[in-house]
Amino acid sequence: MAIEVRIPTILRTYTDGAKAVEGAGATIDELFKDLDSRHPGIRERLVDEQAGGGLRRFVNVYLNDEDVRFLAGLGTELADGDNVTILPAVAGGAR
Repeated sequence: MAIEVRIPTILRTYTDGAKAVEGAGATIDELFKDLDSRHPGIRERLVDEQAGGGLRRFVNVYLNDEDVRFLAGLGTELADGDNVTILPAVAGGAR
């Protein structure tokens, strides 16, 4: 099962600069474990194990343009050909 994962600039140090990588897994969690096996350390930047193993607060993950937090979080099921986009949350700014 091939799933395209789009990587934000801040995490590309883990993927040797690649903007997108392929991964496999039946769920988002399995996908992140698969990515971590080939790009060590990336899962730690996405999943907060100390807070129950959910997505980190300032990381947004989209499955085919839908926020996985409104689906099943890390348990969101994946299908061959899906696209996953990882985006760091943006906050702040000037008045």
